[in-house]
Formats: sequence, C-alpha cells, structure tokens
Amino acid sequence: MEKTTLKVDGMSCEHCVKAVTGAVGALPGVTNVAVDLAAKTITVEYDPGNTALDNIKAEIEEQGYDVIA
Repeated sequence: MEKTTLKVDGMSCEHCVKAVTGAVGALPGVTNVAVDLAAKTITVEYDPGNTALDNIKAEIEEQGYDVIA
C-alpha cells in the first residue's frame, strides 16, 4: 500500500468532499480517501498494483478540481 497527499484547488464545501471521496474511493485498490478543505489536500491510500497515481489524479480532475501537485 502507498499513501500520497495531493494538493487540489477548487474544493470549498462538503459537496466537494463527497464528490471526490466517492469518485476516488470507487477506484480499484483505493482503501482510504481523506479530504482536508482548509489545507486543500487529498490524502489517498491505495495499492499501486491496482490503480496508478495518474488514474487517481484523473478522477479528481474529472470531478472538476485541479490537481496542483
């Protein structure tokens, strides 16, 4: 398992948290998604053998948010 924290722009409310958590959490191999609105970060625990980090970033961007780093 790997754990990574991504800086994400555009999240501002609980709806944003639910959208990202639901979308990223549904990816295969993702075991935990934690959103910190104040810090504008998303921490994801995942199995890189099942889901690539690029897929996680793409899913966040598909929800309408910008992955900064």
